[in-house]
Amino acid sequence: MTPLPTGRDVADFLGEPGSVSLADEHVRVVTAMARGYTRGNGFGVGSVADDIAAVIVTATARLLANPEQIEGAVGPIVTRGGFTGWNLAETFVLNAYRRRAG
Repeated sequence: MTPLPTGRDVADFLGEPGSVSLADEHVRVVTAMARGYTRGNGFGVGSVADDIAAVIVTATARLLANPEQIEGAVGPIVTRGGFTGWNLAETFVLNAYRRRAG
């Protein structure tokens, strides 16, 4: 288990130290979504499993890359409409902790 990720962790991951305050807001949202998806499995008091922490950091980094959540294009660069859910690798990690009915 590792401490819950912070905006500083995400900003360091992106190499953008100036984005800590915005990352702090986004990391709380992504952490809540990850906790809900796993139904709390992998989370402790102020801590989380290492692989879930990695999911939180990478998903927050994607969200932080387009905080307005709008689509756009500048020349050949296209920005998707924002966070649309967990990517495949993140889903594999989170599914390992998710309790399923049946």
